[in-house]
Amino acid sequence: MSGQDKVWIFDTTLRDGEQALRASLSHKQKIQLAHAIARLNVDVMEVGFPVSSPGDFESVHSIATQVKGPIICGLARAVSADIEACGQALANAERRRIHTFIATSPLHLQYKLRRTLEQATEQAVAAIQLARRYTDDVEFSCEDAGRTPIDDLCRIVEAAIKAGARTINIPDTVGYTIPNEFARIITDLRNKVPNIDQAILSVHCHNDLGLAVANSISAVQAGARQIECTVNGIGERAGNCSLEEVAMIIKTRPDILPFYTDIKSTEIYRSSHLVSQICHMPIQPNKAIVGENAFAHSSGIHQDGVLKAQNTYEIMSPEQVGIRQNELNLTSRSGRAVIQHRLSEMGYTSEDYNLDEIYKAFVTLADQKGRVFDYDLEALVFFQNLQDTNEPYKLEFLSSSTHTGHVASATVGISINGQTHTEAATGNGPVEASFQAIQRIVGTDVKMVDFNLQAKGSGEDALGQVDIIAEHQGRRYHGAGLATDIVRSSVLAYVHVLNLIERSKQVDAAKQARRLSESQTEK
Repeated sequence: MSGQDKVWIFDTTLRDGEQALRASLSHKQKIQLAHAIARLNVDVMEVGFPVSSPGDFESVHSIATQVKGPIICGLARAVSADIEACGQALANAERRRIHTFIATSPLHLQYKLRRTLEQATEQAVAAIQLARRYTDDVEFSCEDAGRTPIDDLCRIVEAAIKAGARTINIPDTVGYTIPNEFARIITDLRNKVPNIDQAILSVHCHNDLGLAVANSISAVQAGARQIECTVNGIGERAGNCSLEEVAMIIKTRPDILPFYTDIKSTEIYRSSHLVSQICHMPIQPNKAIVGENAFAHSSGIHQDGVLKAQNTYEIMSPEQVGIRQNELNLTSRSGRAVIQHRLSEMGYTSEDYNLDEIYKAFVTLADQKGRVFDYDLEALVFFQNLQDTNEPYKLEFLSSSTHTGHVASATVGISINGQTHTEAATGNGPVEASFQAIQRIVGTDVKMVDFNLQAKGSGEDALGQVDIIAEHQGRRYHGAGLATDIVRSSVLAYVHVLNLIERSKQVDAAKQARRLSESQTEK
């Protein structure tokens, strides 16, 4: 990379991205995503806001302990309690960063913080100095920098660097600026802040006007050297800067962008689709880089051109981002070794799945479909990672029927801590009838908020994934089910939600017991 400057990639999928989801991710899902994002080889991974909840603290602590490679970062307001929680949660990380922030725009200072710029600067300096007690790697963000007068921005940035911040982040928090305007902010900071050479300039752009990627690239051209982004661009409101887009822009256009990132581009497609599945956020077909149509050619002229020379209509190859042709044709006669070999070729390690469980599911699926393809195997791995062998609720059997002009009926057997319970019910359709039967068995008040069906693959025998959002006692849970039969997929998703509810009850009970124990110890 001689002659090129590195652009650091700061991924905030698990922090800013997760805030936008309709239902919080489970602890296990966050760990799974953290490992996938680490395989992308991002430089920094912001994984949560530890002070926001005990669950977020535990997730950040677990990721800091288990995930190796990237710098693990936690977010904190410029408040002592936030900084201390961040420092404690990140204690086990090989490399750690505390990211603290305060608003700087006149609008936020007047109406949100009710402080002057001088007061906000003092608070920021104190927070940075406290954070330095936990790590030398401290990042400071000027919230709503895009609407902050440049002289005010220069003043607080200079103070933050003097206090010990080694990365200064300039967020376009509400996606308000346009590229040349945002680039000028970076240029002015580099020209007017006397100690700017002591810190890396970072940018965090939102997509409210569809300009997050354009603003980020313009900022890099103006001298920024870190981009904060998320996989698939997920995030608050219209989302964040898209990781896969900025990474491939820099990789594809070295002629005008003499920079590089350390992103392993062949991991992009897989990571993108894992984030989509776990976060219950479908990827639009025309999404750049990772959409279903990103490398599809319908025009006869285009097809003819690609056949003669691929780069006539493709400025990058599908293989560069990890897209493979589904060449595999496995049957129930295929052995474990073949399945393991194919999963290895697809980028999965033995730690990503249980071979015995995957093979059992594969044989069942192969008997139903006849042929099994790459996308089927990926779906099986994804679904296995949602499951826990110690789950209290398990589907034992399901029978449903529908007759024209009559209501549907269903009989469901659910195992609860090893004991099977059976109920039958009717409904407007087999899915509703099955849900009613489960409701009779468990008695848990669950309100269905959203139901989504997606085919995993193609053809009549494609696997169907059902994703549901359900509400129980004010909390929302995301359940997923996978099967060739839609009714079975739906029931598995419902059972998944029941297990998540039970897990949250156990976590709450453990927290209550710990608080009680701590209070008794203090007495």
